[in-house]
Amino acid sequence: MKKPGFLKSVLLAAACAFGLSSCGQQESDKDGPDKPVVALVMKSLANEFFKTMADGAEAYQKEHADQFDLIVNGIRNETDLTAQVNLVEQMVSRGVDAIVIAPADSKALAPALKRAIDAGVTVVNIDNQLDEKVLAEAGLQIPFVGPDNREGAKMVGEVVAGQLAKGDKVAIIEGVPTAFNAIQRKLGFEDAMKAAGIEVVSSQSGSWEMAKANTVAAAILSEHPEVKALLCANDSMALGAVQAVKAAGQTGKVLVAGFDNISAVGPLVQSGEIAATADQHGDELAIFGIEAALQILSGGAAENQKTRVDLIVKK
Repeated sequence: MKKPGFLKSVLLAAACAFGLSSCGQQESDKDGPDKPVVALVMKSLANEFFKTMADGAEAYQKEHADQFDLIVNGIRNETDLTAQVNLVEQMVSRGVDAIVIAPADSKALAPALKRAIDAGVTVVNIDNQLDEKVLAEAGLQIPFVGPDNREGAKMVGEVVAGQLAKGDKVAIIEGVPTAFNAIQRKLGFEDAMKAAGIEVVSSQSGSWEMAKANTVAAAILSEHPEVKALLCANDSMALGAVQAVKAAGQTGKVLVAGFDNISAVGPLVQSGEIAATADQHGDELAIFGIEAALQILSGGAAENQKTRVDLIVKK
């Protein structure tokens, strides 16, 4: 879906004017060679992880401004599926060549992405993997670029288990239940607890949000005072859990773990208030997704790519 350079500049300007979070550099030479336009569609821009992702993508585009143009956007919260569907449709109507998406839901975005592909747009899935069964039913093959969330959560869980005793009880604060990465992180935590002989007495969704996780964690601590750890599927929820532990007077008695390694948890890991987190390198993740999209646009194969995830503990 190639368009004249002038039209692409107009499309990018329109994207900025319509209030999307940010836009990459536009073509400075309208008479120069045509460049593809890539749209990065993320989840909640209130989550530091996705801000890091956006920053990494924009820095990469500036370094490769002669190769592609970039539109960066996202939704206000993790569960606003309608807004993310609308963003996908806006990007299609504005004529982008590729969409790199971190879907808020592993199933619900499939119809919108099918419409994008039918319109000739290349789609690459990052961060939260789309449901394979749903894709197969829709006849879609969308490459996934991202980490092994289950393995990452298992590593975090093993650190927590190493500080507990067999028979101890813990709880899990999940992400959005329909998100593949949330499901995988829950399974990873469960893998680690099962191997250590530790009982999961409660598993509830915090919807990826700090405030909701705080409420959920407080309720768990009240209902299950025997709980020795709260395993949180992302760091925003871990921050909410830390506050609940403090409010319950259980600091040092109830461990908290997270996932994502956002900057706000760094000091808490070093102080021991958060036992461990996992770094899936959001800034690199967006770049790998963009590179995959550009490779497909240039005639390359659409292949899944596993990215790194590292365990972060107190130094």
